[in-house]
Amino acid sequence: MKLPELKIGHLVAKVPIIQGGMAIRISTARLAAAVAEQGGIGLIAASGMPFDELRHEIRLARSLTKGIIGINAMVAAREFAGLVRTAIEEGIDLVVAGAGFSRDIFAIGKESGTPIVPIVSSAKLARISESLGASAVIVEGKEAGGHLGTDQSVRTLLPEIKKAVKIPVIGAGGVISGRDIVELLSLGADGVQMGTRFAASVESNAAPALKEFYLKAKPEDVVLIKSPVGLPGQAVKNPFATKILEGTAPLPDSCDACLKHCERNFCIIKALIRAQQGDVETGLVFTGEYIHKIDEILPVKEIFSRLLKEVEEIK
Repeated sequence: MKLPELKIGHLVAKVPIIQGGMAIRISTARLAAAVAEQGGIGLIAASGMPFDELRHEIRLARSLTKGIIGINAMVAAREFAGLVRTAIEEGIDLVVAGAGFSRDIFAIGKESGTPIVPIVSSAKLARISESLGASAVIVEGKEAGGHLGTDQSVRTLLPEIKKAVKIPVIGAGGVISGRDIVELLSLGADGVQMGTRFAASVESNAAPALKEFYLKAKPEDVVLIKSPVGLPGQAVKNPFATKILEGTAPLPDSCDACLKHCERNFCIIKALIRAQQGDVETGLVFTGEYIHKIDEILPVKEIFSRLLKEVEEIK
């Protein structure tokens, strides 16, 4: 099989793969640029970054590739609008918005002609997104890593949402192999988003200890925790996740006010930063459901090469 191009607004990705935006600081310029250089769409995870750092990351990515670079920002983040405006000022190619839904972002995108791509988990929200001016939607199922908006499989959601809208629909959740890509395309997806596979790449900004931890994960290690954001979060079970599940995680002793609304059952930004820096005991390790299918850390170029070879071999 030959993969189609992915068109989002005026953008055309030669390979219909978007790299998921994984915060805090897992998806930075180096990873996003490596994916864009292979013909996909690379995302810098903006959540948790000061505006100056985001500017630096976008400029660095631009220096590394002429490919398509976007940001992913959590709607739940207090600085969501500021991050989006900062990225647009820097000439970002597109904005992906998840962990909540914002109507205001579409007007911001319209001002600059920047494609806005919300992450949705229902046909209703997909239709609302289209009516507000979304250039595409990412349909995320229960297989995805991090914050989840549904307990349904992307394979169930895709056909329904594809029928509901005319804009491009990108499938996300549990996409690890070429066969997974072909399966989602056959269900109506115009492209796919892959997060976990790229978290476990050479160019990922995760610490070596975190990447090694990914490789040890088994199917039974993946759990749903209650995030302070107010959504379930999919993570690898470790001592910290166990404490969250038991309700014994340490409560925040100080607050950076990183979220618009926080349930304060633990400090998520500090927990994600600890994991990114390699503390797999007291950090929160977000992951997709099929992390166990990844058994080696590869360069992005090699990941693309293997994916395309697998796709090509499928009749």
